[in-house]
Amino acid sequence: MEFTIKTGSPAKLKAGLLVLGAFANGKLPALTAAADGAVEGRIATLIKRGDLEEKAGSTLLLPDLPGLQAERVLLVSLGKEDDFGDKPYRDALGAAAKALASTPAKDAVVALADTELDKRALPWRLQQAARILADGAYRFDALKSEKDKKDKKHRGAKKLALLVSSELTAELDTAVLRGHAIASGMALAKDLGNLPGNICTPTHLAETAQALAKQHKLDVEVLEREDMEKLGMGSFLSVARGSHQPPKFIVMHYKGGKPKAKPVVLVGKGITFDTGGISLKPAAEMDEMKYDMCGAASVLGTFKAVAQMGLPINLVGLIPTTENMPGGGATKPGDVVTSMSGQTIEVLNTDAEGRLILCDALTYAERFKPECVIDIATLTGACVIALGKIPSGLLANDDELAAEILKRGNESGDRAWQLPLWDEYQELLKSNFADMGNIGGRYAGTITAACFLSRFTKAYKWAHLDIAGTAWVSGDAKGATGRPVPLLSEFLIGRAQSMGS
Repeated sequence: MEFTIKTGSPAKLKAGLLVLGAFANGKLPALTAAADGAVEGRIATLIKRGDLEEKAGSTLLLPDLPGLQAERVLLVSLGKEDDFGDKPYRDALGAAAKALASTPAKDAVVALADTELDKRALPWRLQQAARILADGAYRFDALKSEKDKKDKKHRGAKKLALLVSSELTAELDTAVLRGHAIASGMALAKDLGNLPGNICTPTHLAETAQALAKQHKLDVEVLEREDMEKLGMGSFLSVARGSHQPPKFIVMHYKGGKPKAKPVVLVGKGITFDTGGISLKPAAEMDEMKYDMCGAASVLGTFKAVAQMGLPINLVGLIPTTENMPGGGATKPGDVVTSMSGQTIEVLNTDAEGRLILCDALTYAERFKPECVIDIATLTGACVIALGKIPSGLLANDDELAAEILKRGNESGDRAWQLPLWDEYQELLKSNFADMGNIGGRYAGTITAACFLSRFTKAYKWAHLDIAGTAWVSGDAKGATGRPVPLLSEFLIGRAQSMGS
């Protein structure tokens, strides 16, 4: 999708589709009012008589309006004027994105970002618009037959102009570039998540990282089983024992900051298929365990976004990746393994495997003397029960880092919610036979999983994002969401700006 920013009267712009916003009380933003004047008040009349529903994101398609150069007008409700904020704005953009993805028009002008929004400047509105509109064009049909794809491939606007009434500046161009880059990162994360486990193997993730490195001049190293054995990654390798697919440990470097500046380290869980191992999962919806590598996918997607934005920051990505399969060589409940840190772990449940691969990656992260470390993992079903599918779970050993992540989540709309990481929970991980067990019992499963990881992060500031509820959706719309690429990207934009100031 190609983006530009334009100024001028919406009535005089030629386009296949013109997208305008309107409030439920009939008040029209400036650009919509200008278009309404050109059609002698017809838009206002339609709203007054109730043709446009009140709910933000409702739409009304108006073809061939006399007085406008556009072939079609899509009127989008902004909801009640008094309630207009981040969510109604995003709802309106989401509805526009859906319409743009299916329209026969090849180009469109979108005038939603010019609408005034309390505490949100035009660059923020443009970045959100570019990201949401580009993300709305996402399709995953790589595995469909050509016959199935034929009817869809010619629909959807390919060129989008974001219409504003203010003077064009480099800051506005940067905002659109960032929004588009974040959507590109989300698309990569979605593609990887949506691929089945027989295609998206650990080797495939490694090859994706190498291709990304070649495209954007990143540094990538892929450690093999023998390398991990030399490093003493016994916890990680214990998960890989039941699989015929070789495990990989992917190490990525983006060097956009000052040579001696400490990097931010992102660690992504990469279980490309999770059967639960010997502690076998129920059959129902086990197909969705192909999404257990969405933490890894989000790291790759964030690297793509950061590289496209050219952020002045140093970034390291660590991706431990393997399948978790049952088999004659698989780790058994009750086995004791030794992590890279030297701490021993009693594996009480082989389906609590994500923490077993992450703990060795978190130990490995120490060598980079990081500014901070964030791990991202589809870690616990308990997080879905606690928080649902709206925010990601957040736990951290540093309150300032947690607050920063929460703030960036609110700015991006990719929100998180913090849970406590109190020492009292550590008691639940006691083991009679090792330094710790890998589960803490029935209660507080998300918290005890983070408590486990915290034992390997004492050397640096660390935060954990549990994305089990946010990385994908089920049902008719089943598919990866690309989260938390927007949150991570916004966090890194903020870090890059603070380092430069």
